[in-house]
Amino acid sequence: MSKLIMIKYGELSTKKGNRGFFINTLYKNIKNKLDGLDVNISKDRARMYIEFKDKDLDEIKSRIDKIFGIHEYDIVYSCDSNVESIKDEVLKLVKKKDFNTFKVSVKRSDKSFELNSQEMNRVIATHIFKNMEDIKVDVHNPDLMINVEIREKQSFIFFNKYPGLGGYPVGVQSKALLMLSGGIDSPVAGYLAMKRGIAVDCVYFEAIPHTSLNARNKVIELGKKLLNYTDKINIHIVNFTEIQESIYKNCKDEYVITIMRRMMYRIMERLCLKYKSLAIINGESIGQVASQTLESMNTINSVTNIPVIRPVACMDKLEIIDIARKIDTYEISILPYEDCCTVFVPKHPVIKPSIETCIEEENKFDYEKLIDKCIEDLNTIKLEKEEEKFDDLL
Repeated sequence: MSKLIMIKYGELSTKKGNRGFFINTLYKNIKNKLDGLDVNISKDRARMYIEFKDKDLDEIKSRIDKIFGIHEYDIVYSCDSNVESIKDEVLKLVKKKDFNTFKVSVKRSDKSFELNSQEMNRVIATHIFKNMEDIKVDVHNPDLMINVEIREKQSFIFFNKYPGLGGYPVGVQSKALLMLSGGIDSPVAGYLAMKRGIAVDCVYFEAIPHTSLNARNKVIELGKKLLNYTDKINIHIVNFTEIQESIYKNCKDEYVITIMRRMMYRIMERLCLKYKSLAIINGESIGQVASQTLESMNTINSVTNIPVIRPVACMDKLEIIDIARKIDTYEISILPYEDCCTVFVPKHPVIKPSIETCIEEENKFDYEKLIDKCIEDLNTIKLEKEEEKFDDLL
C-alpha cells in the first residue's frame, strides 16, 4: 500500500476534445509549482497522482492550494482492485483512527468490478464491525468518513477531501494585460481572470512626481501576490506624467478622468498588439466611481477594438474585499500611496460623458506623440516564482 496525493480535475471533465490539452497544462503547472520538492507526478484522463515524502506534505498542500484547475485533492492510500485487498487495507487504516461512528462511501469507476458500490459499502462496513468493537454506522454525521474509489488498475482509500481552487489551469487561454492600479479591485480582477485560464501580465501607469516610488513598490508587491497563482508575471510600467499633465492643462476639469482613461485604453491597445495579448483586464465595477457608469464605460471603450474583460463588474465592494482578503492583497492595496487614477480627481467628474466632447478636448494637444513616447520609454519588471528581476528601475 502506497500513499499518494490524488488530483481531481473537476471542470476539465467538460472539455471533451480539448481535455488532453487542459490536463497537460495542469500537469505542467503542478510540476512548476512543486519544483524543488522530491515528488513524482503521473496522470491519466481521470486523475493525476503525486508521489511524495511525508516531510514535504504541508508544503505540497500549500502550493497545490494556489493552483487553478484543481477541483479537489485527496491524500490516498492505494491498493489492488479486488474485494479482499480493499477491505483488508481499509481495516488496517481505520484501526489507527480514533472514532465511534463511521460511514463508508464507495465510488466504483471500474464498472467491470465484481460488486457495485452499495454492495461494496456493505462488505467494508461488515468487515469493520467484525474486527472492531464499540463502533456504529452514522450516515448523517459520522466521526470518520471512509472513502473508497475503485479504478481498473488500482483502488484508493482516503478520509479527508481538500477543495481546490477550481477554474481552468493558467495558460489554457492566451495572454491578456491587466491594468494593475494598486487599489483593491484590480488584483482581484487579475486573480479571477487567471482562474479562467488566462495568462496575465500587468500594466501600471505612474506619474512621477505626482505618484511616488512607494506606489510603484506597492504594485510590485501586489504582483508578487498574483505570482502565487502562476509561474511568471511581467509588470510593464508606463510613464504617464506628460499625458496626465497635458490633460489637466488643456481639457475641461469635469472630463479629465474620462480622457485619462481613454488615453490609458489607447496605450493598452498598443501594448496588447506589441505583446500579442488578446484582451485588456481591469478592476472596473459598474457604478463604483464616475468613470465606471455604463455611459462612461461606453465612451472610454470606444477608443479600442481590443476586448475589455471586467471580472468584478457586477460585484459589490464587500464581495471584492472578501476575495482581496482571501488572496492576501487587501492589506497592501489599502496602503496610503496614491496612483495616477486618484491624484487630481476633479470635484464633479462627468458621469455621462459625450464621445464628441472627448474628441474635442483631446484635439487640444498632440496625444499621439505622447503615447508613442510612453511606448518607447516603457520599462518592465519580470517576476518569476519567489524572485523578482528588475530592469534597472529601482
